[in-house]
Order: sequence, then C-alpha cells, then structure tokens
Amino acid sequence: MIGEVRPGELYLKSILVTAALLIGLAPAAVAAEEAQTPVLSWQDCQDGFQCSTAKVPLDYDQPSGTKIDLALIRLPATDPGKKIGSLFVNFGGPGASGVDRLRGRGKWEWLFSPELRARFDVVSWDPRGIGRSATVRCFDSVEEQQAFLNAIPVYPNTAADEPAFYDSYREFVRRCEEKSGDLLDHVSSANTARDLDLLRKAVGDKKLTYHGISYGTHLGAIYANMFPDKVRALAFDGSLDFVGNATGHGDQGTTVPLDTRQDVPRGVAETFDQFLKLCAAPGAKCAFAGGDLKQKWADLVAKVTASPVTTPDGRFDRVSLITLLWDALAQPDTWQDTARIMQGVWEAQPSLTASADYVTNRFEGFNAVQCSDSDFPRDTAAYTKYGKSEDERVPYWGRAVVYDMMACAFWQGRDDDRYTGPWNRWTSAPILFINNRFDPSTPLHGAHDGAAEMARTGFLTVEGYGHTSMYVRSACAEKVKREYLFTGVLPVQKTCGIDKGPFA
Repeated sequence: MIGEVRPGELYLKSILVTAALLIGLAPAAVAAEEAQTPVLSWQDCQDGFQCSTAKVPLDYDQPSGTKIDLALIRLPATDPGKKIGSLFVNFGGPGASGVDRLRGRGKWEWLFSPELRARFDVVSWDPRGIGRSATVRCFDSVEEQQAFLNAIPVYPNTAADEPAFYDSYREFVRRCEEKSGDLLDHVSSANTARDLDLLRKAVGDKKLTYHGISYGTHLGAIYANMFPDKVRALAFDGSLDFVGNATGHGDQGTTVPLDTRQDVPRGVAETFDQFLKLCAAPGAKCAFAGGDLKQKWADLVAKVTASPVTTPDGRFDRVSLITLLWDALAQPDTWQDTARIMQGVWEAQPSLTASADYVTNRFEGFNAVQCSDSDFPRDTAAYTKYGKSEDERVPYWGRAVVYDMMACAFWQGRDDDRYTGPWNRWTSAPILFINNRFDPSTPLHGAHDGAAEMARTGFLTVEGYGHTSMYVRSACAEKVKREYLFTGVLPVQKTCGIDKGPFA
C-alpha cells in the first residue's frame, strides 16, 4: 500500500519501473501489480447464472486511489470435479455488455458446447465504461439519446451531406465530455487488460484461459503482451490486425480512417458476393432469387437512391439499405430474412416514414474505448478524400466504412496508458486464431496479419460466412477450439466446415 512502503521496497519498485520502461511497458503495468485483488461474492441471478461485482482502480497509476465497480456474470462448470478453471469471454464490440451477452448466449451449444461447459466456469463482464461498469454517458436520458443518435445517418451519402455529418459528431463528442469527463481518460483496453488480470487472480486461476471474439481479440492481444507469462490458452475468434487497429502501418494512423486502412470493405464485398452466389444457387431458400442478382442489387440501390420506400420492415433509402446488408452479412442465420426484406423493398412503391432506436450505452461505449485505443486522422479532409476514393474502389461498401468511427476524429479523451505495442512478446503458451473465410467485419486477410504480428500462434480457417464462430454454426470449429482450451496445445487441423449453409 502507498504510505507503507519500506526503503528496500522503494528501491525494488524503481528497478521494476525502469525495467518496464526499457521493454516498452507503461509504469501503470507495474503499478497494476500493487492493485488489491478483488473479492468476489457470487450470487444466483436466475437461469443457473451467478453474478458479482469487482472493485478495481480507476487509474492504475494510482492503484490505491479511486475504485470503480465492474459487473460480472458466470455460468458454473457442470462437472466441478473435472473443472480446469475459468474461461473468460469478451464478446466483442467494444461497447457490448458481456453480462447480457453471456446470459443470452452462454448456452448456445455451437459456441459453448456441453463438453466445454463441463470443464470451465464461463465468465464474462461489462468492461469499464460499458453497461453496468462505470458507464460512459453522453446523454441525460434514453429519450435524448434516441432523438440525437437517430438524427445522424450511419454515413453521409454524398459530399454535400458531409459538413452536417461532421458537425453532428462534434456535438456528440462535446456531450460525452460534458457528461463523462475524466472517466474518458481511463477506458482504454490496456486498463481493461489490467482489470482482466485482477479478475483472473480473483477467481484463483494462476494463468488466463480466454475466448476473445472480434474486438475481444484486440483486448486479448494486449493482455498477452502485457502479461506474457500469465497465458494458459487464448482463443482469438474473428481477429483484427493489431498494428493496423492501434496505430496503423507507417503513417496511416494520422492519414487513413481505421477500418479503411484495414481494408474492411474488401471483406464486406467478398462476403456480399457469397450472399448473392448462395442466394442464386439451385434449391436455395432465398426470396431475392431470380435473374442476374448483381444487376438486381444495383437496380435496387438505384431505386431507393432515387426515392425511399417504406415496407412493414421499415423505411429504406440508399444508406439504410446498405446498412441493413452490412449488418446482416455478419450473421448468416439472418440471411433468409434479409433476402425477404430486400425482395419486399424491390416490390414496394416509394413512400415515407421512420425507424431505428438505441437503448443502451453501446454506441457511447464503443467510441469511448475505440477512440482511446487507436490513432485516427483528426482532419475531416482525410475522410472526405477517402469517402470519394473508397466509393470508387469498393462500390456500396467502401464509403460506408470510411465514416464508421467518425467521433474519433474529434475525441478529446486520452489514456496515457493505452497499449500500442510491441505485439510479439513470447507468451507462456501459444495462441489459437479462428477466422471465417468470408467475414465482413474482421476479414481473413486482417486476421492473418494479426496472427503474423504475434510470437506463438496457430490458425484455423472456418470455410463459412459471417462474423466469428458466434454467428456461424460449426461443430468442427467448436471441437477444435475446446480441445485447445482444454490442453493449451495448438491443433494440427487447419480448416473446418460449417453445419449448414445460410440459405439451406
């Protein structure tokens, strides 16, 4: 504790801080070792789940200072006599509530099989800034949040729409600073990795077993490099390019929007091509089928661009239609329903009304974490430039991706202890990467880049479509993943199929 350190301990601390700086660790990484391990009191919270709260430092540079509460949930191992330990899961985002997602998805057998659940307590949590954990707020009420966010398009359709779009995000950032203040300086993934190490200690595990999905792979990579000797088994499912995400390669961090520099549009376009190909296949259950589907799609976009249409599923203009498909491509289980909606828009007559809402702090949390973690261009001219060039390079998808983190161009919160590398520290166990061949959010090429940036990795390619194994049912992939999590040994197997196609 501060104030109770003896002279010899001060000397030892100074040596540790110096060593940490020499190998690239922030002083907070050393100070985090001084933080008190939380005491967890698990209570039943319905349907076989248990919930608890952990107190952790707001600022790891002051580990004995102000504390914040983290909300946790676990699904206890069904065979306690054979339990290996706890499997921590981050479901991605950032911004998604881990508590809510484990409650909703913890019993999905294609994600957590009975065999896996027998051997692990499956644990998740709301990371700092998100859900029930030191929540980032930018509005006084849900009504104010909905009114403000619903008025901003997902992206500006034309150059003429850009000034108002930029101004809306400037105002959003101002509101976040007003409502959340200093909290915005402490919500980086590096601090969440420090929280995760305290949670590991709190459940009594000597090393971490972890399943990171999408953004959760970035958090896992930070953990692996900050605590390389605490790795037992880490499965990265739908991985990012970690350098590309944090700083960009070369000068990209200050010149190229984040998902553009990771070439997410290519992943979206490749997945959409598969959507149309599978829809057109003989025997496919696809309402949009019929004729040349690429031309039909182009005609559909032209139709809603000329005049929006309203169907029982909502109002569709160019931006909302492209957004519908962009979101749907991540979840193959929705492709049949998406094709039905597309056909409804195809058949509808032009008209007007409105839709969409936001009821959590997921949007605010996403920006608070992502804008803390990564470098972004600060000049709107960069977005205008790439908005034009990406629209030409990858029609439909390129322009949308340019603007998907617009708030970060104006964000003022800064965490001096964020993690930007190195990414290749030698970990105490190898790490398994899993990626779908056609993933619109974390494309296969980016996952290969992320795996190459780390020191000890193996790779499993799932021959399927959509974003991560959370949305793709593959008994093969789940088995490979769980055997790795049981043993910490990388699989020999390099590919897996899926259980059924999206239009089966």
